[in-house]
Amino acid sequence: MGSQTTVVFADLTGSTRVFEAIGNARATETVTRLIQWIGGVCEMHGGRVVKSLGDGVFAVFPNGGSATTAVLELQRNHHKRLQTWPAPLRMELQIGVASGEVVEVDGDCYGDAVNLASRLSDLAGPSQIWATEAVIDDLGAIDCRHRNLGPINIRGKNEMPVVYRVDWQDEVSDFLTMPATLVPPPRIPDSTFGQIELSWLDVRTLFRAAELPIHLGRVDEAQFVVNDPRVSRLHARIEARNGSCVLVDVSTYGTWVRFHGTAGASGEIALRREECVLHGSGEIGLGAPLSDFSAPTISFNTTGGNLQLAQRGMR
Repeated sequence: MGSQTTVVFADLTGSTRVFEAIGNARATETVTRLIQWIGGVCEMHGGRVVKSLGDGVFAVFPNGGSATTAVLELQRNHHKRLQTWPAPLRMELQIGVASGEVVEVDGDCYGDAVNLASRLSDLAGPSQIWATEAVIDDLGAIDCRHRNLGPINIRGKNEMPVVYRVDWQDEVSDFLTMPATLVPPPRIPDSTFGQIELSWLDVRTLFRAAELPIHLGRVDEAQFVVNDPRVSRLHARIEARNGSCVLVDVSTYGTWVRFHGTAGASGEIALRREECVLHGSGEIGLGAPLSDFSAPTISFNTTGGNLQLAQRGMR
């Protein structure tokens, strides 16, 4: 029999770039110290480090409240630290949190919550915390802001779990609770998104609205794979929302969008931790502007999509 436990996966992003910038010895020392610090914060809040995973930490907590308190402190303090680091050396944290039955065998932990927290850490992207609904329900007296991302497609799971993004910033923009005060809601025409076709090189795939969300990325876990070093492991998410097709950037280096009929680089929309509604047809640049002829570029074509573009910050 297992016990109800909250699992945390906290991973550093960009470590490969750091090894290239300062060499193996210094980079190893830097990553090791960060991993030790992450483990120490987890233990301070009642967690137990199960193991270190190269550039990440796998820890378990007795409840969602203690785990959330720990990951909030991790993101806030690490963000302050990064402000003093040179840009090439900045390794951000991406964190996944899930609660459920966990079985311990010889000091290691197994279970659906372990697998789910690991997946969420990959999907969250740099500087984000993604948590399952069970974690949010178990916050207790912990006061933190969170945003419902809805059901997320997790490879290997038949049912899509409801996932929340936990906001860790000390000063939070009010758009999470009152979006109309910052961004007027777009006028949505009376049409409903039906499907999107994506093309890259000789790969062409059609996704219907019911099959979304999907991820664009460099690894096999992505439903549309683009093998280029500038593309993050899971770079961007495409989801169906309120009859629209929405592109969400979750990458390290950003995503660019250009719609057909908009000429020149000035027509590009740069997304950095932001989202926009895809309509009609156009191109998506992953990790580099579309004005860079070498940018990995996906052509898209939507059917039954809205004719209105809406862009809004995710933070």
